[in-house]
Amino acid sequence: MLKEFQISLSIFLLFACGFLIEMTLKPRCFFSCTPIYKTMMKPENILKHDRSIVFLETTDQLEPSPLVSCAVESAARIYPERPIIFLMKGLDNNSIHLPLNATYPAFSLLSAIKNVFLFPLDMETLLKETPLFSWYAQVNSSAEKSWVHISSDACRLAFIWRYGGIYMDTDIISIRSIPEDNFLAAQASKFSSNGILGFHHHHPFIWQCMENFIEHYNGDIWGHQGPDLMTRMLKLWCNLTDFQEVRDLRCPYFSFLHPQRFYPISYPNWKLYYQVWDVEPSFNDSYALHLWNYMNQEKKAVIRGSNTLAENLHRKYCPITYKNLIQGK
Repeated sequence: MLKEFQISLSIFLLFACGFLIEMTLKPRCFFSCTPIYKTMMKPENILKHDRSIVFLETTDQLEPSPLVSCAVESAARIYPERPIIFLMKGLDNNSIHLPLNATYPAFSLLSAIKNVFLFPLDMETLLKETPLFSWYAQVNSSAEKSWVHISSDACRLAFIWRYGGIYMDTDIISIRSIPEDNFLAAQASKFSSNGILGFHHHHPFIWQCMENFIEHYNGDIWGHQGPDLMTRMLKLWCNLTDFQEVRDLRCPYFSFLHPQRFYPISYPNWKLYYQVWDVEPSFNDSYALHLWNYMNQEKKAVIRGSNTLAENLHRKYCPITYKNLIQGK
C-alpha cells in the first residue's frame, strides 16, 4: 500500500512539474511574462561593451506590433549569446509591471525570451555626458513636428556611444549574423542609412556624429539628423566610390556595407514585401531585411495564409511571433 502511494505521489509530482514548466515557458501569459529577475535589473547590469543589440520605441506605445515583435525575436534568435535591449518610452521607471487590467501579448511574448530585456527609455539620462545633452535641455519637443523620429536619431547615437553594439530599427528582420563590428549600412550608392549601424563603444565617429547633430540641427528637414547626418559624416571619414558587385567598402575605422546587406528591396519597391512571389528571393547576400514600415501608410499587415513574402519571412525568422500574433488571430 505504501509503495502504491509513493508511485501515485511520484506521478502527481511529475505532472505538476510538467505543468509548471509549461506555464513558465508559455509566451502568452495572463499579464506579463517578464521574469522577476528581469524586472529588478538595470540596463547597466547586463550591458557588455560592444555586445548588445538595441531597439528603440520613442512613442508611448506599450504593445509592440507583430512586425516590431518579429524584429526583436529574429535578432534574439540570430544572436543568442547577445543581450537584446528594447528601450521603450512608454515604460517609465514606475511602470515596469504592466497594469493588471491590461493584456499585452507581444510584450509578454518578448519578455519571455531569455536574452531579450525591455527597459524604460530615459532620454535625459541616456544623453548625459554626451554633446547631445545641451541640445536636449533646450529643445522644445512639443514644437518639433518629427520629434518621435528626431529623438530616436539622438538616442541611438548616445546608446552606441555609451555601450557599443548594434542599433536596429524595429522594422528590420534579422536573417543571419553580421560579421562586422564597426559599420554603416548603405541605403544606396554613397548614401548611408541610420536604420542599422554598429560601432565599438566610445568610437570617435559616433562622437563626431553627435557634435554634427547639434551644430547643424534642423528639425524641419526630414532625415537631417538621421540618414543625412550619417551621409555627411561618412563623406568626411571615407573616400567613397560606387559599389562594385556585392562588395563592401572599407573605410578607415569602419566598413560601409553594400545596399544588398540590408536593403535588397529598395524603398520605392517596399510593397513587394506584401506581395506573393512566384519564386522568392534567396537574400543570400543579406544579413537582415528592412521592411520600410515608415512607407507603409496603407497599414499593410501580415495576413495568415496570404503567402506573401512578409508572411513567409515572419514564419521562418520569428516563429513565436507568427504563431501567437498572426496565426493565432
